[in-house]
Amino acid sequence: MSERPIRRVLMTGDTVGGVWTFTLELARALQPHGVEVMLAAMGGEPNPAQRACAAEIGNLRLVTSSFKLEWMENPWHDVEASGDWVLALEREYAPDVVHLNTYGHCMLPFRAPTLLTAHSCVLSWWSAVRGPEPLPMSWCRYRGEVECALRAVDMLTAPSKTMLRMVGEAYGTELPPCRVIPNGRDASRFRPATKEPYVLAAGRLWDEAKNIGAVARAARRLEWPVYVAGEACDHAGQSRDFLGCRVLGWLGESELAGWYGRASVYALPARYEPFGLSALEAALSGCALVLGDIPSLREIWGNDAVFVDPCAEDALAQALAALISDAPRREDLARRGMERARQFTPERTAQEYLNAYQWLATTRRVACAS
Repeated sequence: MSERPIRRVLMTGDTVGGVWTFTLELARALQPHGVEVMLAAMGGEPNPAQRACAAEIGNLRLVTSSFKLEWMENPWHDVEASGDWVLALEREYAPDVVHLNTYGHCMLPFRAPTLLTAHSCVLSWWSAVRGPEPLPMSWCRYRGEVECALRAVDMLTAPSKTMLRMVGEAYGTELPPCRVIPNGRDASRFRPATKEPYVLAAGRLWDEAKNIGAVARAARRLEWPVYVAGEACDHAGQSRDFLGCRVLGWLGESELAGWYGRASVYALPARYEPFGLSALEAALSGCALVLGDIPSLREIWGNDAVFVDPCAEDALAQALAALISDAPRREDLARRGMERARQFTPERTAQEYLNAYQWLATTRRVACAS
């Protein structure tokens, strides 16, 4: 049976963090292939800077909502309502493939074949961040919903081998056909500038997995200032203080790129990070990387970063101080990191997803014909 080109993809996503970046970058990279994308975004309305970024992408149609996601507090009424909304969008848009970046919608009766990308999940987060502490009973429904989601989709992808393994271990269910497709970022958006003597960290400051609190505590022992960028308040309105750091707050992509470009060192001593888009952006910007010594970051960065035990704050402070005092090593590490980072292109990501979409569409047609 001859292949029919993929022309339309319906994606689900959110406005909260890395998934937003992923969906926009992928949509942009699919444009030269003649693929149109409808993005159904949940988790809160995008801010003006996010809307402006989306508006720049000619093949992207953004539709937004304030529906809660399955990992938020008391989400299930919203998940059900957003499911009806997404199904209505599929009927209107008639996509060739539905690309799900949310677990809560995988069991809907879509007409098109479905692909789920596991960017992260609560159970693997909990295992990495809280260790032996038992998962609260309040997450039992979430666990069951994700198990059903993994059985319902036609294909599962993840940005790293580590994340794919963690999903299998966390839910203990038979997985559909799987592919590892690393994320990518456009190098032209992240350029080195004249380097200045400071350390940068970025991400959701309230997320224990990012471990930015450890960077703040290490800052008191360093000769250079430490800047942290990101939202300090979580969705429940709880915030954290980062004494010792200079807090920049949430920054738009171009503004954050400027801070990356001038930073000499980027610190992400993460306890849990399925891929690490911020580390990729920092490396493309010529920063030397100091990362948490966890399997996913080892997988992505090999020997081209400094790795520290996320639980050993003395080791983090020592590693940062050592790079601050050793310019040749810092510059060599930044060069190697940039070379590795340039392998993770959005074109590569888009081509691999396009191959996956084509496989799904062809397999569905063959199954229907038989």
